[in-house]
Amino acid sequence: MIKITLTLFAVLLLFSCTNKNTPSKGISGMPPCLITIIEKIKSDATLKPPKSVTQYTYKGQPVFYLAMPCCDQYNPVYDGDCNYLGAPDGGITGKGDGKLPDFFKVATNGRVVWENK
Repeated sequence: MIKITLTLFAVLLLFSCTNKNTPSKGISGMPPCLITIIEKIKSDATLKPPKSVTQYTYKGQPVFYLAMPCCDQYNPVYDGDCNYLGAPDGGITGKGDGKLPDFFKVATNGRVVWENK
């Protein structure tokens, strides 16, 4: 399970860079770089794509929370440029990676912008 989680994060980090000349919004307001990340995960048979992407306002900025499908995976949060901010929950302890301990207390205006159907 740890190998899968590490592979997932390596893929996510690898594809977190984006061309700044692309349109600022993609499907349902999601940044195109997040769509690229999701499509890359979906094309890898060893990985399971997120169940959904929820957009929140966190400390005045739009962020995107990826709800991963199962079992000890971190649920990553990205800013509008697909910079990884942290994982407020998930992982073996269920408490995330510790980088966003206040996320669920501070984040507002959550709305699902993508679901894996």
